[in-house]
Amino acid sequence: MKKILLLISLFYLNKVYSQPVTVNRDTEIEQMVQEINPDSLRSYITHLVAFGTRHTLSSQTNPKTGIGAARNYVLQKFREFASKSDGRLRAFIDTVTLPADGKRINRPVLLGNVMGVLKGTDPNDNRILIISGHLDSRRTDVMDSVGIAPGADDDGSGTAAVMECARVMSQHSFPATVIFVAVSGEEQGLLGSTFLANKAKKENWNVAAMLNNDIVGSNNSSGTNIINNTEIRVFSEGIPHYKTEEQIRRIISLGLENDGNSRQLARYVKETAERYVDNLHVILEYRTDRFLRGGDHLPFLNNGFTAVRLTEMNENFTRQHQDIREENGISYGDLTEHIDFEYLRKNTGVNLSTLANLAKAPGKPQNVKIEVRQLTNFTDLKWEAPANKKVSGYYVLIRKTAESIWQKKFFTKDTSIRLPYSKDNYFFAVEAVSETGNESLPVVPGIGR
Repeated sequence: MKKILLLISLFYLNKVYSQPVTVNRDTEIEQMVQEINPDSLRSYITHLVAFGTRHTLSSQTNPKTGIGAARNYVLQKFREFASKSDGRLRAFIDTVTLPADGKRINRPVLLGNVMGVLKGTDPNDNRILIISGHLDSRRTDVMDSVGIAPGADDDGSGTAAVMECARVMSQHSFPATVIFVAVSGEEQGLLGSTFLANKAKKENWNVAAMLNNDIVGSNNSSGTNIINNTEIRVFSEGIPHYKTEEQIRRIISLGLENDGNSRQLARYVKETAERYVDNLHVILEYRTDRFLRGGDHLPFLNNGFTAVRLTEMNENFTRQHQDIREENGISYGDLTEHIDFEYLRKNTGVNLSTLANLAKAPGKPQNVKIEVRQLTNFTDLKWEAPANKKVSGYYVLIRKTAESIWQKKFFTKDTSIRLPYSKDNYFFAVEAVSETGNESLPVVPGIGR
């Protein structure tokens, strides 16, 4: 078994043990990542491209072309996975009729998100984890619903990653629920993800994390001609935009601009994925999304959920939103031949390892507080156990204030700890740890007096 060495100081009863320890990969998650198959990913994308166009306004009745045929294909695959899941996975198309909006919907349309719901096994764990890619594709003219729009990378790659995660994970059980979804209407204005996020908000879903995969399968950039299949970007929101002016002032006064929930999820993706996926580095992008573009994680952020976007490291704009053509010696078009399936395999592993580790982990620690009543070079933290969840202990994470990722972890079985690190020089967070060593998302402490 492959192992990763981390320098983790163990704190039991507030005593320091300085020796390094060996942290093992969870063998179940390691095996799942190894089961991801580039040939399966190729098959998914090849089938999706064969539908000609998957434009949201394209045919819903033609069995061989259009968004309807593409939806039915993904549903068929989800049901195939469900048939081997001992009843854990169920699949359906969640629909809503949208009226013409005078923008990118010029007539009423039936919008459908293809859903695969892997029900959690713990009745006391209501957490929901969501992974998405968008099923629809487009040409240069966003209103052209007839012409060929292959959408191999944008976003056949993201949809394929969702499908492969569903295939592998449906053969396992997890305490928390995982939803695999191929949303429609992204290119027409994030319509499918908005419908889903609004529904989650209305029905009070406990969405613990949402991973949006959009353009994750190509390894090279246009213009600069950089080729790189060893890095993937994760975009995350800093200060949540829904915070009040007073709350924002408080965040800034504590220096926590980079410690919102979505930024913590991005760090979690990096640490977990680099533990399980070899020859891949997760690059944290401290922006909500790219310039001039927006993805399906945005409606979830708008509803107060924790969400990030995963995107390939170097984008090729000759293959996004382009009609297939040759122009000035340059080939345009989002075709299957441009996909690096080994790169897509690794990026799918990023998603799977993150989802599986979260789904096996406890919920987050509650009421995490940092003591600030005294001037001292020690830091005192305390918290409460997650609701209705047994834990083996807790990791306390620290990093210097100028660092972007957590630098050290300390383990304790208690719900409090004193560390010889000044609260003025470090940021802190607490994770709950399951009996199998899976960590919850980190919680940054509030001020305790």
